[in-house]
Amino acid sequence: MFEALLTNRTVSVLWEALPRILTAGLTMTIPLTLISFSLAMVIAVAVALVQYANVPVLRQIARFYIWVIRGTPLLVQLFIIFYGLPSLGIMLDAFPAAVIAFAFNEGAYCAETMRGALESVPQGQLEAGSCVGMTWWQIMRRIVLPQALRTAVPSLSNSLISMIKDTSLASNITVAELFMAGQRVAARTYIFLPIYCEVAVVYLLFCTIITKLQALVERQLNAHGFQ
Repeated sequence: MFEALLTNRTVSVLWEALPRILTAGLTMTIPLTLISFSLAMVIAVAVALVQYANVPVLRQIARFYIWVIRGTPLLVQLFIIFYGLPSLGIMLDAFPAAVIAFAFNEGAYCAETMRGALESVPQGQLEAGSCVGMTWWQIMRRIVLPQALRTAVPSLSNSLISMIKDTSLASNITVAELFMAGQRVAARTYIFLPIYCEVAVVYLLFCTIITKLQALVERQLNAHGFQ
């Protein structure tokens, strides 16, 4: 069976397709992931702080945002932004539309991770900061957030890995990322299983690198005493 799959033509196609798939991954998938995740973290920290500070109106808005985003599929959100907004006169290119969708989607999940991490910091440390004259924001920036981020690193890393894989959905709105590159090769050559397996291996490679970086970041945080 495997000999039938790996004919000379198949091996040749796989070898020729690899640079295209890797290039799409490095020029589209990775930038899309990094830009979206960076924006998602900004959203997540802001939303988590709003809930942690318990500002009544803002907290309700934050909870509504999280409820809507977590309760609707990412693919539907992509379609609403790319195909739906033009009916309101808002035209977006595929890449910015994907960035917005992924950032807001991941921001909702990471916000809950950050909220839990913030609440894990002992209340006594906030009181100690207040006693020495720190403002609320200084307490957050110097005491609470560094500890919360360390606690959240494993979960946030998992979210980043999930986002790398979720970017394959961007092919549905014409973003020429890693998965679409594989689809195009498969459609042209009619070699489906080996090509999709090759795409899967490239995703696995990217996710493995992120996993290694996660371990490195955790070691660095431990070495600098963020206990």
